[in-house]
Amino acid sequence: MGFLTGKKALIVGVASNRSIAWGIANAMHREGAELAFTYQNDKLRPRVEKFAHQLGSEIVLPCDVHSDEQIEAVFTQLADYWDGYDILVHSVAFAPREELEGMYLDSVTRQGFLMAHEISSYSFAALARSGRDMMAGRNGALITLSYIGSVRSMPGYNVMGLAKASLEANVRYLAQSLGPEGIRVNAISAGPIKTLAASGIKGLKIMQDFCEKSAPLGRGVTIDEVGNTAAFLCSDLASGITAEITYVDAGFNSVGISQRFIDD
Repeated sequence: MGFLTGKKALIVGVASNRSIAWGIANAMHREGAELAFTYQNDKLRPRVEKFAHQLGSEIVLPCDVHSDEQIEAVFTQLADYWDGYDILVHSVAFAPREELEGMYLDSVTRQGFLMAHEISSYSFAALARSGRDMMAGRNGALITLSYIGSVRSMPGYNVMGLAKASLEANVRYLAQSLGPEGIRVNAISAGPIKTLAASGIKGLKIMQDFCEKSAPLGRGVTIDEVGNTAAFLCSDLASGITAEITYVDAGFNSVGISQRFIDD
């Protein structure tokens, strides 16, 4: 019996079987959780339905986080299947592609800045607020995904770095707001992984190579490793952990300069 047996998890943001959200969904399914999924638009619906079926779920609901009405509707529809749920996985991030080119100050615009923050950060709070009642009395857990670009400048990450910094602050404030209700809120800051979302970042392969050479483990990480950490953080095994940003990056975040560069 898995350590999430009896838990119900809503996965927001699966768009590819190479995504971190997919790694999380797999890990939670393996550990016994029942799953529900959302899809952003009709184009993605058949793909997400296929993923859901692979993990034994028939619950696939529309949710464009740009719309408060759709966010509210997700939980109204979810109530047709479940009387409550225990886990919310927020794997949503977006910035216009042109905002991720060149130097930050040369590419940032008011519209792009607002969009990156609204989709990547505010949506977490919006989902938490709308889904709050269905988590009542269940000692629930919320998890979101960040990146070290929130605390360090990264070429080409630009406005997404600011949005992730906002998201990490969001985690702390949500944890404080929801803690009295027994709901925990955490984030995982994963190392660079070649996902559909990350493909828009110029120089991703160079970033991956640098991280692998710098990290204490001398390698990158996989979506399965991130998924395992998320499953743990959302389980009762992590009942004393909230408001944390947990790095799953083979230790890259701990290094100033690696011995490997000196040896070379």
